Amino acid sequence: MTILDGKKISNDIKDEIAIDVQGMIANGEKVPHLAAILVGTDGASMTYVNAKVKACEKIGFNSTLIDLPEETTEAVLLEKIHELNTNDDIDGFIVQLPLPKHIDEQKVLMAIDPDKDVDGFHPTNVGRMALDLPTFLPATPFGIMELLERYNIETSGKNVVVMGRSHIVGRPMSILMSQKRKAGDATVTVVHSRTKNLADITRSADIIVAAIGISEYLTGDMVKDGVVIIDVGITRVPDETKKAGYRLAGDVDFASVSPKASYITPVPGGVGPMTIAMLLKNTLLARERHQAAK
Repeated sequence: MTILDGKKISNDIKDEIAIDVQGMIANGEKVPHLAAILVGTDGASMTYVNAKVKACEKIGFNSTLIDLPEETTEAVLLEKIHELNTNDDIDGFIVQLPLPKHIDEQKVLMAIDPDKDVDGFHPTNVGRMALDLPTFLPATPFGIMELLERYNIETSGKNVVVMGRSHIVGRPMSILMSQKRKAGDATVTVVHSRTKNLADITRSADIIVAAIGISEYLTGDMVKDGVVIIDVGITRVPDETKKAGYRLAGDVDFASVSPKASYITPVPGGVGPMTIAMLLKNTLLARERHQAAK
């Protein structure tokens, strides 16, 4: 069993980007600039955004954090998005989800300029992805594809089961893995909360992408020997033996699944670090496009 070390691969990617940035600085060129909008004080969101800002600093990107209070109106948020859309110095930006309940997330995502949508959530970019055209891929699926490629995991002709159908992970993964690409050419089945005989389907899978949002849902009796496991989930599970009072668990029961797996991502340290690395890669791509357009 091989651990798919997302932390190591993400650091490799950051080092590669940092070399590109050093070249830009040496040539007197503009370095990439990533902005993030955070609304409210959700603990997980604050952690993610701070990690993104630190990653920018590490590789030499410029970064801007727009920190807005919980009670910020939808109109004010849309105005901030318009400012970033029209600011030529900003190459790409994200609006950290989830947003407070009084704000329409779909309206907010639609307001982002597709050319600066480094999260890859705008319908224009989702459509381009589905048609296999150059675009910003959603960061988490992009990171998973990169992991599979860098570990040279064979996907062509394999049975892939994607657990979950979210617009952020499940649906993009099913599209990407069925396309003609290095980590693609697979036969993909999407399962979800209404799927019948789910365990029968997962037991036939060569590769499973677990993004169902239920901690430790996938157990050892639901997989076959030699399976490749990509665990996207992350949940705080109460644990009095831990100093923090909880432990982080994925959608996969690591203890029972890992002995049967050929490759498996840990939680934490698997898919999570890759998401941030690919966000940076998308920002680098945005900067290249904007420079080429001038």
